[in-house]
Amino acid sequence: MPSDGDPILTTSEPKPTVPLTLEKIVAAIAMAALCLITLGNVIARYLTNYSFAFTEEYSIALMVVVTMLGASIATAMDRQIRITWFASLLPPRGQFWAEILATLATIGMFVLLIVLGGQVVWDEYRFEVTSPGLGEPQWIYTLALPLLAVVVVARAIGYLIGTLRTRHGAVQDRIEPF
Repeated sequence: MPSDGDPILTTSEPKPTVPLTLEKIVAAIAMAALCLITLGNVIARYLTNYSFAFTEEYSIALMVVVTMLGASIATAMDRQIRITWFASLLPPRGQFWAEILATLATIGMFVLLIVLGGQVVWDEYRFEVTSPGLGEPQWIYTLALPLLAVVVVARAIGYLIGTLRTRHGAVQDRIEPF
C-alpha cells in the first residue's frame, strides 16, 4: 500500500521537550487493567452466570484516565483533532495563525474542564457522595479528570511555545515562515 496520501505515515513525529514515557506507561497500565477487569467480568459471567457489575466503576475511571492521557500524548505529538482541509485552503500565514488559534482553543477547553471538573470533585467531596456499586467516595474517581486535564494543558502550552519559537513549528512542512 502506498503511503503517499497518509500524513501520519509520511511525516516525522515531533519530539516534545519533556518525554512522554511516563504518560505512555501509565496509559498502558490503565489499559491493561481495564482489559483484565473486562476479561474477568466476561469469564465470571460465562462460567457462573454472575456479573461483577461493581467493576463498572473501576472501568469508567480507567477509561477516563486512558482518554485524558491519550489526549495529552496526542497534543504533544501534534495529533490533535482539527479540520486541516479548511486550514490548508488558507495562505501560509493564515495556516500558522490557524494552528495558534487551534492550540489556544485546546488550552481554553481543557482549562474549562479543570475548573468545572474541580467544582464537581469539590461538590462530591463536600456532600460525601458515594459510588453506587461499592459505596466508595465518588470524588476519588472524579479527581482524575481535572488532574489529567492539567497535564493536557501543560502539553498544549509546551506545543504552543514550540510553535511560536520556530515561527512555524509543527506546520513547517506545509508553510513558509513570515
